[in-house]
Amino acid sequence: MGLLLKEIPISNILFVDIETVPQYPSYIAVPNFERDLWNKKAARLAAKNTPPSELYKKAGIFAEFGKIVCISVAYMPRSKNSETVRVRSFYGDDEKEILSGFSSLVSTYFNTSKTYMCAHNGNEFDFPFIARRMLIHGMSIPLALDTRRQKPWEIRHIDTLDLWRFGDYKNYTSLSLLTHIFTIPTPKDDIDGSMVCDIYWKHKDLLRIMTYCQKDVVAVLQLFRKYRGQELISEENIVVVSE
Repeated sequence: MGLLLKEIPISNILFVDIETVPQYPSYIAVPNFERDLWNKKAARLAAKNTPPSELYKKAGIFAEFGKIVCISVAYMPRSKNSETVRVRSFYGDDEKEILSGFSSLVSTYFNTSKTYMCAHNGNEFDFPFIARRMLIHGMSIPLALDTRRQKPWEIRHIDTLDLWRFGDYKNYTSLSLLTHIFTIPTPKDDIDGSMVCDIYWKHKDLLRIMTYCQKDVVAVLQLFRKYRGQELISEENIVVVSE
C-alpha cells in the first residue's frame, strides 16, 4: 500500500461490511443438481459423519452458494469543523439491486488511486464475495474491487484483521474480540453472524439484519481509528443516511 496508516486521510476510506445467507431457505429447497454440488463441497468441509444438510447454513459464506442481503458502508466526509461518520446501507431480497447501488457509490466516490476500502477479514471474505457475486449477475466490477490483474502494492484494500496479525497468520481474531479489548461498543449486542440465516429465511427481518450490519461497519471504522491511536467517534456524530 505504500502509505503508513496515519498518512491515509480517513475521508479517502470506505468502510464496508456485508451480510450473506444461503440462496435457499433450506437444504431440501435446493434444486437437485445444485444440491449434488453442495454435497461435494460439504464433504470437504465436514467434520466426521456430519451430513451436508446440517452444514447448509454455512452455504451463505460461499459466493457460489450464498447471496448478499445487506451491504453497509461508513465514511467520513471531509470537514474542518467536526468529525462525522455517515452510514448507508443497501439491503433487500434483490441482490443485483444491492450490488448496483453499492457499485454506483464506489464508482462515483471511491474508485481512484487515492481511495481505499476497509473491512474486517475483507481480503478473504467481503471483497472477493462482492466481486464474485457481481460477476455471477453479469455486472462490471469497479476497479477498486477488481484485483485480478493488480500487483500486490497496487491493491487499495485495508483489512483490520490483517493489520492486527502483524504477519502472524496462525489465528483468526474476531471483530467481536477486538472491539472488546479496545473498549469499542459491541456490534453483537442483539445478534451475531451465525443468526443471520434464520433471521432472514425464518423471520424475514431484513431491518434487524441491516441494523446489525451497520453496527459492524461502524465498529470497523472505530477499530481502524484505535489502530491509529485516535479517539473513538462519539455516537452523536454517527449519522445514518439514505443517499
